[in-house]
Amino acid sequence: MLERLNQAMEHIECHLDQRIEVSDLARIAVTSEYHFRRLFSALAGVPLSEYIRRRRLTVAGAEVLARDRTLLEIAVRYGYGSGEAFARAFRGMHGVGPGEARRVGASLHSQPRMSFRLIVEGSSSMRYKVVEKDAFRVVGRKARVPLVHEGVNPAIAAFIRGLGQDTLNRIEDLSDQEPAGIISVSDQLDASRAEGTELDYYHGVVTGAAVPADMDALAVPAGTWAVFESSGPFPRTLQYLWRDVFTQWFPSNPYQSRPGPEILRTRLSQDAETAEAELWIPVERTAL
Repeated sequence: MLERLNQAMEHIECHLDQRIEVSDLARIAVTSEYHFRRLFSALAGVPLSEYIRRRRLTVAGAEVLARDRTLLEIAVRYGYGSGEAFARAFRGMHGVGPGEARRVGASLHSQPRMSFRLIVEGSSSMRYKVVEKDAFRVVGRKARVPLVHEGVNPAIAAFIRGLGQDTLNRIEDLSDQEPAGIISVSDQLDASRAEGTELDYYHGVVTGAAVPADMDALAVPAGTWAVFESSGPFPRTLQYLWRDVFTQWFPSNPYQSRPGPEILRTRLSQDAETAEAELWIPVERTAL
């Protein structure tokens, strides 16, 4: 898998001055576009589109200083429709406009070329199971919130506080199948998974019961799920679990993620310092 990812990275390098299609990268990596975006973001720590943008502006910066082409030629070469658009993007990355950089020979920022390699660390193992689940509904309350990669998500915390204990009890009483009890559901995430992009967050339960008039519902089709278990400090362990699933488990197993909601079942300790968690990720099997 890592070898195929590195072949996709080589394709990016060879086509920085051309249109780069995610479908081509996914084909090289022998995976779906959806999974390729997810996997790249988890491994690289930056969305695919942002990495390509930074690499283009890095090599464009070198051409600006080389003076072999006009600024407009460089702008067009790297996909900018005008000199003004190129100048804005250039300044956003390098802190200086291309004209000024050329005049004074300014120091520029660089996005290094990425490659991936496997690092074996210790003897820790990841507890998981793969289950087939019939279609179901998530019923509860929904909010549109920003994505936060580390630490408590303030928008989610405020949303849950605002529900009130009576509403939480009513929601929990609807639970009648696995994963049991109150769950956190993330749906309609931006493909980039960038910090601050928005998602639909459901605080609810998995149920076959009728949907109360004052509740929101999410219909989830039948499919395959990889279920991961984790325990440790809250919320760091939960967020590291998401990272480890995409950086360690997927590259080592014949599965890829598929579109669908991601479900987290959390049980906090009395002091809320630690948690036991169960993470459900929609998956599909791939060819070895």
